[in-house]
Parts: sequence; structure tokens; C-alpha cells
Amino acid sequence: MSNKENIKGPVSSRLTVLRSHLSPDSSSSTMASEKEAALAADPFDAPPMYFFIHFYIFSECITCGFDKIIKKEIPANVVYEDDKVLAFRDIAPQAPKHILIIPKVKDGLTGLSKAEERNIEILSHLLYTAKLVAKQEGLEDGFRAVINDGPQGCQSVYHIHVHLLGGHQMNWPPG
Repeated sequence: MSNKENIKGPVSSRLTVLRSHLSPDSSSSTMASEKEAALAADPFDAPPMYFFIHFYIFSECITCGFDKIIKKEIPANVVYEDDKVLAFRDIAPQAPKHILIIPKVKDGLTGLSKAEERNIEILSHLLYTAKLVAKQEGLEDGFRAVINDGPQGCQSVYHIHVHLLGGHQMNWPPG
């Protein structure tokens, strides 16, 4: 039995949800909801053994997925790239245009609540890139830029990223 098959209980449940959420070949009927994925990805309420399993056994885990996209180890439909950021189409779009914009260097910036003064330049570059990509994608009539933070903010990937959403009329309130 492999290490992956030995995992039991809440950790196994979390990993199943995360795998279903990330898999590019998941059908919408089997893919976990954003909320389920966010709660499953929450590193703050996980048992201590989860951290070991998460970082040691699952090298292809969700938190590493963006790093693998940056390194071109897994495919992505890239729409913009410069020396600081990469923008690509979301595999589970929530709008006609749904693009993720990520920093190429994580630098400990797992979420907006973890930002420090030293992150101001990359944070502003992420938002400026959202503007550039929106124009490139023909979203002149408007778009939404979203940063999910923490489990209650439905953050499912702990590598800060901006969701650029557009291509139809957005509604308010969003939550």
C-alpha cells in the first residue's frame, strides 16, 4: 500500500476534495465546490500530521500546483506573462472570462492577510496586470478582480492570486 493510500480520516477527506477540485479532467458533477475546496485546503485547523503529509508525501498537492504551472511542469492556458507574474485561464471558470494571475515568486505570500510592506510592489503589479489582461480580453465594459483569503473567504490555493472575472453582468452582493 502506498503512503497516499495509508491516509485516513479528516486528512484523507480533505485530500479527496482537493484532488477533485484541482483535477483538470474533473466533471462539474464530481468536482468539489469552492467552499468545500477552501475548507479542505485550510492549513490552520488541520492536525499536525497533516502538515507533514501535505508537504512531504504530496509533492503534486494543490499548494504546489501554481509552482508547477510557473515552471511549465503542468500545462496551463497562459494569456499573459512577464518577469513577475503569470496569468492563465481557470480550469473551472466561474464567468465567461475567468483568469488567474499569480506572482512567479511566492515569497511567503500565501494570502492577502499574510502581506507585509515588502510585498507592496508585487501586490500592485498583480492588480495592474489584471487591468492589462482585462483590456487584452476585451472586458472594456467592466470586470471583477477578486482575492480570496482564508477558509471563510473560500481560498483553496495558498499561493496568493487574483481572479479576473468578466464577460457578463456581475451581481451584488457577491457573497
